[in-house]
Amino acid sequence: MQEHSPETTLSPSVPRKVIVIGGVAGGMSAATRLRRLDERASITVLERSGHVSYANCGLPYFVGSVIEEEAELLLQTPERLHDRFRLDVRVGNEVVGIDRERHQVRVRSAGGGEPEILNYDKLILSPGASPVRLNIPGSERMRVLRTVEDAQRIVGDVAKTPRTAVVVGAGFVGLETAENLSHHGIAVTVVEAAPQVLPALDPELAVMVEEELMRHQISVITGASVMEVHAWGVTLSDGREVEGELVVASVGVRPDVRLASLAGLAIGPHGGIEVNEANVTSDPDIYAVGDAVEKFDGVSEEPSLIALANVANRQGRRVADHICGLSSRHVPSIGTAVVRVFGMVAATTGWNERRLREAGRQYQVVRAHPMNHASYYPGAEPMSLKLLFDPVDGMILGAQAIGGAGVDKRIDVLATAMSAGLPVEELANLELAYAPPFSSAKDPVNMLGYIAENVRFGECDIVEPDEVQPLVDAGWTLLDVRTPAEHLSGSVPGSVSAPVDELRDKLHHLGDGPFLVYCAVGLRGHVATMLLSELGFQARNLNGGYRTYTAFNAARRVESTVV
Repeated sequence: MQEHSPETTLSPSVPRKVIVIGGVAGGMSAATRLRRLDERASITVLERSGHVSYANCGLPYFVGSVIEEEAELLLQTPERLHDRFRLDVRVGNEVVGIDRERHQVRVRSAGGGEPEILNYDKLILSPGASPVRLNIPGSERMRVLRTVEDAQRIVGDVAKTPRTAVVVGAGFVGLETAENLSHHGIAVTVVEAAPQVLPALDPELAVMVEEELMRHQISVITGASVMEVHAWGVTLSDGREVEGELVVASVGVRPDVRLASLAGLAIGPHGGIEVNEANVTSDPDIYAVGDAVEKFDGVSEEPSLIALANVANRQGRRVADHICGLSSRHVPSIGTAVVRVFGMVAATTGWNERRLREAGRQYQVVRAHPMNHASYYPGAEPMSLKLLFDPVDGMILGAQAIGGAGVDKRIDVLATAMSAGLPVEELANLELAYAPPFSSAKDPVNMLGYIAENVRFGECDIVEPDEVQPLVDAGWTLLDVRTPAEHLSGSVPGSVSAPVDELRDKLHHLGDGPFLVYCAVGLRGHVATMLLSELGFQARNLNGGYRTYTAFNAARRVESTVV
């Protein structure tokens, strides 16, 4: 359903008193959208911290002095919000109770005194999420990074010029924090309990991020937990001791459901506030948005926890629409995210392969390693793309990308296609902007579409890296169709050099197959596989070529070291 225009005449039954608990993305989007739709409503925003609208995602860069002034993080102030929107914004005001029957909230001011009682017709909860704090000895020494106040504390610690730091957790924020601490000349060690950094990625892509961290002198320890924090550093679960004058924990967040629980609102299976498709809680007069609520997952349609600012903004806007009687289309969340780690960009949308396997979901994988723009134009650099889709209907289930410039563009296109429900082969038909400094005539997204089309409709039979050795053991001949020089510089053990341009002339020396073919990234391998198939041989192509094979084995070595 299409949204009505903001000029729509609103029903006289529109509530007059709306209270928003919590600002930042979801709460402020709801409050400002509500004002644009209804000039008459009384709108009060209650925020327990000292800042109602700030760039939460910019905090690591403030720590690293990339963003130099704290004021640059503050998107809006109570005064500006009152001047423009006539919002009653109160910082330092914490809601300590909700009386659903009387439609009242009890508010405690930072200044003290008796709590104030405020009435509401509709209530919007946007309490966000709280950083997970490890319950271990010495944990009070650990910093977290969630609010402006948290960032101020870490900036104060950095001003004392520590030599070493430990960042606990190698997710998006953890790696951003590690990089920005290193900008101050601090020797940083990242500790991650999982067997890899960036658990949102699959291992063969995550290992590239780990290599980028080590290239910039950041030490990485995976598969180990912090068991105790000391004045000098931390002790790990494997007994190692790591020096860290500064210790920052970035091990995830939990939905802040304290108020909702006290008010008797339903809590979902993953610990977030339960809401319907309009973000209405179990109380029809109370809405909830942002990191505190469970979202409908775009792959499973089941409730899940997705903590992203753009999702919170969208929910806040849609709640305001619903309060004002406007209709809007329900959009599940697919969890699109991107992070820059020094010179590398990593991005993801939808589900990764590990999650699909654990759910028992049928899927197919295609990979590509194209240049970010025309290879003949100066500055071209490679990226690695991984696409997962349903082999039955071709629906996109997830995608990941690693590289430099242009990674964000490709993941955004793939996320858009996924949200629009395009089958994977339609990626080949997308008309995307092309000029040599920006892309190629066959954009990397188009290339994924071509490969997926070939795989889905049987034009090409591909092999995953972990299938190589079992096939060789079963008698398949492994053909390296790269140039002899490439073969000498590194090859899959046991492979025979058979350059694609000489393949026709060498066939009588290669036997009857079957053949397992590989090249650098999969393209020449596809040409050779099609040639062999046309000549009556059984042939399969290594998905993503030698580049994927080496990354896969590097990730497997990391995992075996962890175990």
